[in-house]
Amino acid sequence: MPTMTDERNFRSSYYEKVGCRGVEEKKSLEILMKEKPWDRVKLKQFCLRFTVPAAYRNLVWKVLLDILPVYPDSHQFVSEQRTDQYNDLLYAVESLEMVDMKAPRSEILMAMWLLELEERKPPKFPETNYCSSDTFIPIANTLLQLYDNEVDVYWLCKSLTEIVRNMQKDLHKLKEAFHTMLEKEDQELYNHLVEIKALEVLPLTKWFNCCFAGVIDDTSLTKIWDKICSGAPKILSFVAVMLVVTLRRNILKAKTEEEVLKCVSEIPEQCEEVVANKAIELWQYYAQPQNDQLAKK
Repeated sequence: MPTMTDERNFRSSYYEKVGCRGVEEKKSLEILMKEKPWDRVKLKQFCLRFTVPAAYRNLVWKVLLDILPVYPDSHQFVSEQRTDQYNDLLYAVESLEMVDMKAPRSEILMAMWLLELEERKPPKFPETNYCSSDTFIPIANTLLQLYDNEVDVYWLCKSLTEIVRNMQKDLHKLKEAFHTMLEKEDQELYNHLVEIKALEVLPLTKWFNCCFAGVIDDTSLTKIWDKICSGAPKILSFVAVMLVVTLRRNILKAKTEEEVLKCVSEIPEQCEEVVANKAIELWQYYAQPQNDQLAKK
């Protein structure tokens, strides 16, 4: 006679096959969102284990990133305050002629951010000397594609850029994790990259510092950013591994560094979601105990 666990596994498998994988997860999230106040630890645990339903993602990210408080009754008031701050900054950069108002919206948002920082030009991250605009702009462009509300885009972009800034001291660890994992997952591919001296030219710093914005399509990227917003930027190493492994056929044909760079800059559209999904699976397999600890922070 089938057990409750058997029935649940069958049901989950069925949901996945018919494209409704998130049915039970959505119900679980809705239960968490009915609590007053929201339990941020449980929310992080959910986001680390599952993909956040698109309908709730904007709100969940804002609570995870402390843009909104865990008290749902305060959300409207705090949102209004955030909107007022945004409008004040927008008015200021226009009045002070800090940016051409006909410029791309991401550049206007960056000018507002610089005004808050009291900087005339984008600062460099001190640990790596990486220009912060190369983080802010691609992340802003991705968020502008995802959300119509530019107030949300501004605050989310600020928060994600801050995560990247704080990540700089561990950037070398992300790169080491990439090398170790690639060698373990695909020895042949790893050896080929070493042999043609292409391993060190992979744009890991760029990938990690823009959180793959502009590298992987926006829809696939949101699954990765669910984990980053939950305090797990280490997933970026796994995304890099699966991106390279997914392109292995073309990379193995490459004979020079330039050819490898061309391969990784031309990701077939149909591969992007595969990269995101496989990266999450690999990351969850190796990192689940650490994720449970992360959620408690």
